Amino acid sequence: AQAILARDSRPGSVARRAQVAVSLADMKQKKTVSSSRRKSRKAYFTAPSHQRRKLMSSPLSKDLRAKYGVRSIPIRRDDEVMIVRGHFHDREGKVIQVYRKKFRIHIERVTRDKANGQTVPVGIHPSKVMITKIKMDKDRKALLDRRGGKAKKGKYSEKDVES
Repeated sequence: AQAILARDSRPGSVARRAQVAVSLADMKQKKTVSSSRRKSRKAYFTAPSHQRRKLMSSPLSKDLRAKYGVRSIPIRRDDEVMIVRGHFHDREGKVIQVYRKKFRIHIERVTRDKANGQTVPVGIHPSKVMITKIKMDKDRKALLDRRGGKAKKGKYSEKDVES
């Protein structure tokens, strides 16, 4: 790796120092995917609701991770979580709302009082919580089986192949 001084070609821009590392590890993996910070941020903040569901994933607790072989899954309404970062850390509760528009979740008993005495839920980012109990349904079960490597792959079972 060597440091060089890179100049921006746009008029009125300031010279910026850039660290350039020429190694295979730092090279782009896919030509079609941009590594631009600007484009990544735009894609994140303008993502439609079905993409925000995936972006709003939370890690599983150690025992759930061992049980299912999956590190994180998209959060949903009746999951039980434990907050691991911030002012409310070590609090446990059930998710009462997934606010996709704001990239936040609301958890029961995690509230604050407003100046007028009203109680409002505090938004917590899903990456700052850990799922301790999963609300299981058939779609979630299929997702965990698929990602945990327990699902059957392909059209045919071993019995069909032998005969």
